Amino acid sequence: MSGKWPGGFIKKTAPTVVGPVNGEGGSASGVWTLDQVADYEQRGLWPKPIFGRGLYAWGQNATGQLGLGDTIVRSSPVQVGALTTWEKPATGNQYTLCTKTGGTLWAWGNNNTGQLGLSSNTNQSSPVQIGALTNWSKASANEASTIAIKTDGTLWGWGYNAQGQLGIGNTTNKSSPVQVGSETNWLDLATGGAHTLAIKTDGTLWAWGEGSAGELGDGTTVDKSSPVQVGALTTWAQCSPGYKQSQALKTDGTLWAWGSGANGTLGQGNTTNYSSPVQVGSLTTWSKLAAGNDGPQRLVISS
Repeated sequence: MSGKWPGGFIKKTAPTVVGPVNGEGGSASGVWTLDQVADYEQRGLWPKPIFGRGLYAWGQNATGQLGLGDTIVRSSPVQVGALTTWEKPATGNQYTLCTKTGGTLWAWGNNNTGQLGLSSNTNQSSPVQIGALTNWSKASANEASTIAIKTDGTLWGWGYNAQGQLGIGNTTNKSSPVQVGSETNWLDLATGGAHTLAIKTDGTLWAWGEGSAGELGDGTTVDKSSPVQVGALTTWAQCSPGYKQSQALKTDGTLWAWGSGANGTLGQGNTTNYSSPVQVGSLTTWSKLAAGNDGPQRLVISS
């Protein structure tokens, strides 16, 4: 439990805590026994050390998607630059996005359809900032399309758009961010192979893009180039689309899935496709989900 904390090494003086203690920072000087530390930690009074958030990458790198300034494959984690302000990484097919603590959004890797949002189709082997805005909240990437939410609740898309996966009402590729509609109540989103799911602040669930296997959940197998509501419920909490299938959690802890049932991906005990949400079992204790999307690179933020 000893070590260097903000405020100096723990040493032989009376134990002292100087806030803040609810987040990173503060200090803990003096001599602390393990029992004292455990007691303070349990009561939420032990300050957290200040950690940087370095970004590390490894795997395939043919288009520079690791952000290391080259196209050399890495079989072990390598830090992307020296910055420690990275927050939310997202990987697509041979390209990468990541926000920083100041609300900026950065991209690198494959850019053949403008999926990096840099107003070009040139690959980038090092992180490049998307515009100059500082209000990006979260981005999600799939095969070659990017969807992102800003802190003002607006929704944006760019990149490949043949199945309407950008949600902008057409099938034209875009190499820079374009707003999806005019709503300002988008809360969360996730992209699948060629479709997107998103939740609004009112708990409604929306989908757009490829719908050939029923993965949009609107009762059809038709592509949609603008967001369509999935049913009429307002109790959706999380969403996670995969390749030609979707799954989502409700606030009551139930799990739902729809789209392609190939290989039993919907958890229904069969391989049947469903074009509307069907409950997975009867449990009400599901709390987190994730669907698989192919991505040849891996990223992790250290703490």
